[in-house]
Amino acid sequence: MTDLLSQGLSWLEDQRHQHLTRMVTYQRGVDQVELAATIGRTVFEQDDHAGGLTRIESRDFLIRAADLILAAETTLPQPGDRIIETDAIATYTYEVLAPGSEPPWRYSDVNRLTLRIHTKQVGTEDL
Repeated sequence: MTDLLSQGLSWLEDQRHQHLTRMVTYQRGVDQVELAATIGRTVFEQDDHAGGLTRIESRDFLIRAADLILAAETTLPQPGDRIIETDAIATYTYEVLAPGSEPPWRYSDVNRLTLRIHTKQVGTEDL
């Protein structure tokens, strides 16, 4: 018997990739790859140890795990990697990281097809 939920999730992932992505550059040192990413966000809440909560918003990039190929090998995101995004007015540089003890990435689906990469903007260059 086929796994209909798994098939449905794969179909949805294909639709996301085909219709909700833009091209970005993923960099690690001198290695880089152009890949399609969906832009998202995650709001992290952290205890400030003074009775309050601090909210931090991350710009997230959802990419196919199979597309992250650096130095001819499929890899996983690492803190300090960079993602470059360009629109009509500027080029934005984001660093892979997450606040506190949060991991900088996670799988976005049960089939581990999609990575959700948390980032922080570290640069802007006007065009």
